Amino acid sequence: MKLSKRSLKHLQSVNPLLIAIIVEGIQTSPYDFGIPSTGGVRTQKEQYQLFLDGKSKCDGTIKKSNHQPTLVREMKQGNAFDIFAYIDGKASWNKTYLEAIARHLQQVAENRYNVDLEWGGDWRSWKDMPHFQL
Repeated sequence: MKLSKRSLKHLQSVNPLLIAIIVEGIQTSPYDFGIPSTGGVRTQKEQYQLFLDGKSKCDGTIKKSNHQPTLVREMKQGNAFDIFAYIDGKASWNKTYLEAIARHLQQVAENRYNVDLEWGGDWRSWKDMPHFQL
């Protein structure tokens, strides 16, 4: 499996380390997955709309998201991404599929890149199953 051109486009300006984890991880993932249109870097306006829609606890201004770009070595990049499982030709946010993909991506991050990839499904107060961040 590999990411579609559309999913790769949605990862523009995401931290290259995260992109490497995703690109390598999908090759051996237990389920195919993709990156939704708001799954990479977000503007303040996009983040605020997700906050209003109840899809994020970050409003984009007072509480910023890791999806919002920060300056790293003179380049702006985001330190988060979201996924959906791709099951039977359709996008799925089913917990079973997302958790299997998440655990796999965390193993790739740890074993190949020595990185602790944080998954929103592990959060105690508010579960964000599609979300990953450094």
